[in-house]
Amino acid sequence: MSSPGTPRRALRITGFVVAILGLLLALGGVWLVALGGSAYYLIAGAGVCATGILLVRGLGTALWLYAIVLLGTIVWSIAEVGLIGWQLEPRLLLPVLLAIYLAMPWVTRRLAPARGGVVALLLLAVVGIGVGVAGFMQPVGTRGEMVVRNDAGGHDTSVPDDEWLFYGRTPRGDRFSPLDQINTGNVKNLKLAWSAHTGDTMRPGEDKGGTDAGHEFNFENTPIKVGNTLYVCTGHSWVVAFDAATGQKKWTFDPKADTEADVYLACRGVAYYEAPQGTQTDCPRRIIAPVLDARLMALNAETGKPCEDFGEHGFVSLTKYLGHVPAGFHFVTSPPLVLKDRVMLGGWIYDNQAEGEPSGAVRAFDPLSGKLVWAWDVGHDPQNWTPGPNDQLTRGTPNAWGVYTADPDLGLVYLPMGNATPDYFGGHRRPMDEKVSSSTVALDIETGAPKWVYQNTHHDVWDMDVPTGPSLVDLPDGKGGTVPALVQTTKRGEFFVLDRRTGTPLTEVREKPVPQGAVPGDFTSPTQPYSVGMPSLAPKNLTEASMWGATPFDQLMCRIQFRKSYYKGQFTPPQLKDTIVYPAFDGVIDWHGASIDPYNKLLIANANYIPFIISLAPRQEAEAKGLVKPWDGSGNEPKVGGGLAPQYGTPYVGKVHPWLNPLDVPCNPPPWGTLAAIDLVTHKLVWEHPIGTTRDTGPFGTHFNAPLPTGIFNIGGNMTTRGGLIFIGATADNYLRAIDERTGKEVWKARLPAGGQANPMSYAVNGKQYVVIAAGGHSGLGTKSGDYVMAYALP
Repeated sequence: MSSPGTPRRALRITGFVVAILGLLLALGGVWLVALGGSAYYLIAGAGVCATGILLVRGLGTALWLYAIVLLGTIVWSIAEVGLIGWQLEPRLLLPVLLAIYLAMPWVTRRLAPARGGVVALLLLAVVGIGVGVAGFMQPVGTRGEMVVRNDAGGHDTSVPDDEWLFYGRTPRGDRFSPLDQINTGNVKNLKLAWSAHTGDTMRPGEDKGGTDAGHEFNFENTPIKVGNTLYVCTGHSWVVAFDAATGQKKWTFDPKADTEADVYLACRGVAYYEAPQGTQTDCPRRIIAPVLDARLMALNAETGKPCEDFGEHGFVSLTKYLGHVPAGFHFVTSPPLVLKDRVMLGGWIYDNQAEGEPSGAVRAFDPLSGKLVWAWDVGHDPQNWTPGPNDQLTRGTPNAWGVYTADPDLGLVYLPMGNATPDYFGGHRRPMDEKVSSSTVALDIETGAPKWVYQNTHHDVWDMDVPTGPSLVDLPDGKGGTVPALVQTTKRGEFFVLDRRTGTPLTEVREKPVPQGAVPGDFTSPTQPYSVGMPSLAPKNLTEASMWGATPFDQLMCRIQFRKSYYKGQFTPPQLKDTIVYPAFDGVIDWHGASIDPYNKLLIANANYIPFIISLAPRQEAEAKGLVKPWDGSGNEPKVGGGLAPQYGTPYVGKVHPWLNPLDVPCNPPPWGTLAAIDLVTHKLVWEHPIGTTRDTGPFGTHFNAPLPTGIFNIGGNMTTRGGLIFIGATADNYLRAIDERTGKEVWKARLPAGGQANPMSYAVNGKQYVVIAAGGHSGLGTKSGDYVMAYALP
């Protein structure tokens, strides 16, 4: 039995806790006001602190005071953000819950007088709940329905409908399956047909990205399907062949890749080549795949054994002609593009480490012999040439690390270009680097001769690489015919529609002024190109009022960080202090690109929204503090940690990290991931919805199993089908989803055993359609790791 003093003691404890919380809010509010921010937190914090003191003293006026605070909070919230549900949540949820708690009998029975205050609190709590509910009832995104066109000549017939021969099914990169057995009417019946294991799993030390942990193990593969076989590559460069109908493993080849120095372990796909009839080879059908230690290999598609006539016993070194290559400075994660007896690929050059890194030249090899046919090297005259035994490709040139696409009829391959390293300082870049950085480049497939360049970010000091080749589509020309077009997705969220013959924009592009003020020794372009003739998925500029948090406290910290940091909107140049960059190098749309329904001229894109913080520090200062060690480029690079970008050869050391608050929650508001449809004829946004939930994410990396529909971060792309469906994994909540292409509504989903950070694909065997996704997780995103290949079909 409790003593008479127990309720009184509990009231004092409650009052003490409330006072402390109010004091913390007020102190943070003082800091924010000193930085020029909102006075709300100071005023509200003082009111909450005073409420706690009155509770300790047992005075019923505490309830009236808190009622005033809550009323002011409701009015302030609506005035700042209107009726936007996720924006209201951190402003109202805890204050309303506290009001309800303070109105409970175990608090009020020791307060005098209290009845009027209780009524006021409960009424205001109801009002606060009503405002929040009204906010969440507002539609999120854009709702509409696509125009049904059914252009019978819409899709590329060079690949049989039941096959998936390239990363994007065809060299056009449209990621569209013409199969319609699975459609909007029966997708609800889709079941797991088979699952298989590659056998390649995460190893110790590969659970995080960057130089701190050393490695980041990811399963980003899109399988290809040839005949009755599915070919998959893994994070350690294994190639595995499965029976496409049953998932039975046919063979595995492990090239024993030395990945010790590689910070990013992934293989997004392999390529297929079939020799012309009559060719003298023991390996007429071959799988050509990258190896993470900078090799290229050719395997017998039937047996998995290396093709002896390719290079040296099945392997070609990709460091040849590159001069000195420090460990981990060059490897390939994307599949080569094989067309017209050319194996074309570039490679990833280690970002932000140094000037004068190995060449970013793109090369083409003979698919039978492995001999170098041509290299496209912007530092050579002519740019397309074949280096001799003692020649070296120009160091430090921009690289093209993403997936390539092509138009075989035009004989052109389209390259997504990155920057000359490093990314966050461009003061020493050469004119040849500036011309092709962050551009789409068209080359002649057979000769490597450049045909045109279209740049979508000038003097890029934000790492806005073009991360994947454009998707090709034929569009109406307004005169009864069609024009061969391409759509280039970007990390910026802009879509550039070009004539793929010439690189000329088909929709309006306008140069707009952007923030200026680069660090000493660098400069910024006065304008940047905006594709104003197309809808943009670029985020709105951040403001203090748009800062988010799970609670008022972490939201306050985000506001303080916002006020302390340098930010002038999109294209804010990195400074010698914390600089907010949004969108940032992870992109609105990254390496996964977009899919296109060629029948209905609809582009489908999944987007990400997370700001990053970049700062630069003078090199001499950073080296004096021991943050980085001096390096002259010889030998291997000294180990660098702490998220630092050493940028050797420049005056500055950089630091970059995602902008998360103290709870590891983003400072920008939901949605953090969306899926959108854009009509390529009318140039309108048809619909846009949040995609994914918080089921497998939470503060401090916890998993609360709370599937809040915030839209969530996603890595990996989507696929459209003739059945009117969009299939997408990608999201951090470990689901494969089917979306109705007409409206964007979810019509089916399946729980994956690990993260599905890969592009799904589809094919048919014996008339039965399958939808397949690699489910092996992504260390950078923090999803569950595994080695699964999951196939779904109708019963």
